[in-house]
Amino acid sequence: MNLEQELKQATIEIFKEEFGVEISSDAVTLNITKKEHTGDYTVVVFPLIKFSKKSPEQTAEMLGEKLKAKINYVAGYNVIKGFLNLSFTSSYWLNRLQEISTNKSYGTFPASGKKVVLEYCGPNTNKPLHIGHVRNMFLGFSMSEILKANGYDVTKVNIYNDRGIAICKSMVAYIHYGNNSTPQSTGIKGDHFVGDWYVKWNEKAKEELETLNAAKTGDFDEDQKQTNLFKETQEMLLKWEAGDAVTIKLWKQMNEWVFEGFQQTFNLLSIDFQKDYFESQTYMLGKDIVEEGVKKNVFKKRADGAVIIDLTPDGLDEKVLLRSDGTSVYITQDLATAELRNKEFGMDKMIYVVANEQDYHFKVLKLALQKLGHAWAAGIYHLSYALVESPTGRFKSREGKTADADDLISEVLRIAEEKTRELGKTEGFSEEQAAELYQTIGLGALKYFVLRVNPYKKIIFNPEESIDFHGHTGPFIQYTHARVSAIMRKAKDLDVSGFSNLQTLNDVERELIILISEYENVVRAAAEKYDPSEVANYVYSLAKTYNKFYHDFPILNASTEDEKKLRVALSAQTGMLIKKGMKLLGITVPDKM
Repeated sequence: MNLEQELKQATIEIFKEEFGVEISSDAVTLNITKKEHTGDYTVVVFPLIKFSKKSPEQTAEMLGEKLKAKINYVAGYNVIKGFLNLSFTSSYWLNRLQEISTNKSYGTFPASGKKVVLEYCGPNTNKPLHIGHVRNMFLGFSMSEILKANGYDVTKVNIYNDRGIAICKSMVAYIHYGNNSTPQSTGIKGDHFVGDWYVKWNEKAKEELETLNAAKTGDFDEDQKQTNLFKETQEMLLKWEAGDAVTIKLWKQMNEWVFEGFQQTFNLLSIDFQKDYFESQTYMLGKDIVEEGVKKNVFKKRADGAVIIDLTPDGLDEKVLLRSDGTSVYITQDLATAELRNKEFGMDKMIYVVANEQDYHFKVLKLALQKLGHAWAAGIYHLSYALVESPTGRFKSREGKTADADDLISEVLRIAEEKTRELGKTEGFSEEQAAELYQTIGLGALKYFVLRVNPYKKIIFNPEESIDFHGHTGPFIQYTHARVSAIMRKAKDLDVSGFSNLQTLNDVERELIILISEYENVVRAAAEKYDPSEVANYVYSLAKTYNKFYHDFPILNASTEDEKKLRVALSAQTGMLIKKGMKLLGITVPDKM
């Protein structure tokens, strides 16, 4: 039983003894005590007064007195308004550090036997990965690591939107203007090469629109349909759907170029998937499911032939699942893909990492599958995230102004090298070691800047701001780990056992041990909330507190041998948890800087 569980259980028992009431553990809220108050942990008393029928102060005083009598490590308490601040003995915290130091799997939970399928990335094959995909990929990868640490069996999957009118636009532009060029002949990365033709198509369609006398709405999505270029693109889509050999051959070739380009980016970012799905293989599969829903009277066929699901009783509205001409929409294939994955994996949870623009879509998907009688659909979760913007506004792809992932990564790596050189942090490094460090710092800066923010909040990404060795950044945390590693190299022959002979702790030592003991709670909370920022912000707090400790107190030159052992043990655990926590974010930490 950990500290939180023990305190909650004791509180439950006290309320039963004192007031004859049964309270749940959820009614007992515990937090680390704020720095401006005296104490280690705080019990929030307000939710408990409905059971005690007393004022918050009276309830807190009673609970503090009883907890002190009941638990031998509660050294004292104080009450501030409706908050009970508990102080624990130094021996408790020293023993706790000793326990953690000998537990190599600390922060990793036993296998739960539960399976998770986690879908992330989901790019279109008509353009390169962009800054939105960067947030998606980092969230998806990090959540997979966090869920694994919580004992889940995780399968990471990707779905490629590799068919449709947008892909045909790139193909038509290539036929007209490509002159049989290739990524190899032009020296352009495959996904950028194909994306350039998508941009070219839009440029040429706008040029053609200017020559037409037809009425224009000013909405390019509508007006483009008047062009011959669009009509030719529609014809190509029909040829593709009919399996025309020449069309299919070009489609496969251009997709191969894109996949090669994507894989280069995935490799650089250490992003991986256990299985790929392709819209070209799944878009027809959902029609049978829709028909099954009609037979069960779950879905309705309208007079115009379209099939809908009426979700007005659920607070939503009607959603088309199949068009009147019998063609599928996105949700048609998503219904099928979900069923397919359940047959393949029999998962307990199915997580979709997709931007918040699709919040409504996933509410409908989950409800539709539940109404079809699929109990497993209760495990569907949409990890919704806000968009990423530049300091000057949102990025657009059609005009070729997108913040391409590769361009963003290159810029971050450039700034990382520049700042690292300026600060002399590669002194004594070989060229190869320095290059590796620049990449470690640059990618760490990018990943941390994205993951430190709650997924629901918008990010204004500024590459310069992300690489700061003194701020709330990845490089600051990485540098702290390098600092700890330097201490551990010097103390490699020191036996740190026996530090629990100490009788007292200073405030910063105590704060560090409390933070270290919180790690497993943070890992659990990050999984429950589907929020890697819980881990990111925890690791920053740990690094920040350690740096205060490092500056304020001698470690290897401590005044007594027991103090030295304690401070080296604190350093060792801090370094280990920084490494573990950053690994959950997909970030590497260097041993030297």
